[in-house]
Amino acid sequence: MSRIVEAIGKLEAILDGNVCFSRREGLQEVLNLPKEEQASSKGFHIEKMIPPSSKRIGVVVHGPEIIDSGGAVQLIDHLKQMGRVNAVLGGTMGRVAVIDADLEGIITINTRRRPSISIRDMAADSDIVIILNQAKSRETGLAFGTMVARLAGIDKPLIQIDCGGRFVADLTLGHEASDSENLNEEGLAVAASLAADLGLDLLRPRPRDCTLIQGDTVRRIMTGVIPGEVISVNGMVIGRAIGAEVEVKACGGRIVALKGAEPKAHGLEKLSRVDLENAIIRSGSIRRSTARPRIKGARGEGAAFIDHCAEDAFEAAGGAAVALTVGDDTTAIAGDILARLGIAVVGIVDGDADHLAQSLTILPGSIIIRVRPGYDDIVGRRVHDEIFGGKEWIAISARDLAERVKELAGGHLIREEHP
Repeated sequence: MSRIVEAIGKLEAILDGNVCFSRREGLQEVLNLPKEEQASSKGFHIEKMIPPSSKRIGVVVHGPEIIDSGGAVQLIDHLKQMGRVNAVLGGTMGRVAVIDADLEGIITINTRRRPSISIRDMAADSDIVIILNQAKSRETGLAFGTMVARLAGIDKPLIQIDCGGRFVADLTLGHEASDSENLNEEGLAVAASLAADLGLDLLRPRPRDCTLIQGDTVRRIMTGVIPGEVISVNGMVIGRAIGAEVEVKACGGRIVALKGAEPKAHGLEKLSRVDLENAIIRSGSIRRSTARPRIKGARGEGAAFIDHCAEDAFEAAGGAAVALTVGDDTTAIAGDILARLGIAVVGIVDGDADHLAQSLTILPGSIIIRVRPGYDDIVGRRVHDEIFGGKEWIAISARDLAERVKELAGGHLIREEHP
């Protein structure tokens, strides 16, 4: 067994080096063989670790793509063969996808939580926690999985099934950080069994620390970025990628440098202060897949105010009849989210959309107030101060709200649109 462990270590060291993609795929297949032999020789088959009838499986579904493709529900059904499954969602656009697929009875979407927090919540009542996602590449999928595993820090087997990168990864406690050999072996055994069942590659990645902190300086590194993709921080676009690796640097809560991307000055201005260590950083579209929208009826009252935080729309506008949105992408994304809840928007836009998502829906009855370039934020601030009185909710109809917004826009108003 010691020779197998030694061989695994040497192969993993080679893979950690500068290996071209074609050779990496072949080496990974070779590496899978001793890993599977190690798992089976230990006798830690899934059914021996915990009887299937009593196994508690916590599933965290991340992103809309795995839902839109039908992969999430198929994998959940497969996991039910191992025991009792409890599935929750991580992320906002995934909530939209769950509604579109009519899966609220299978995947819980009641609260918005980061994947790492959902994993911790699940670990309390689960024997195994499994992440389901569909990344745009193997590299980005592994970067996501290892980052989330590090943040979650649970003492339970943690497995990632990525249908985009086509792999199953054992993320259990970063392996070398664990004090429990049995825990590590159980995670590997579960991952090996799932990989074999699903016809996916078995991986056991070594985490790379992509968040570097020194004093009040924080650096976040993104890998697997496609040149041309927009880079967003907490939903605000701050640049466009020019390389496969992007680094965002903040000092004292302000972003001061952007490597591997052309900065967008206007976005950086709007994002005046940010907790970069805990911020949500993305590259590319927030929903790469499409599905037929499922629109619910609504009986809300009043108007909610949403300014450049579209992904908070579920919480910000829940129970309202209309939402006032500021900014092109905010209006598009919040409008798409709120359409599922039957909530219209009155959006203030100036034509500078970065197109963070495609194939978006907006509820009939919504009203778009188009103003001169650069004036959506200015008009939005006046609306918040003078119409909303600095509050986030007021009693007003969509039509009356639109008329008052147009009055405030004055000479900056271009036209009113009805999408």
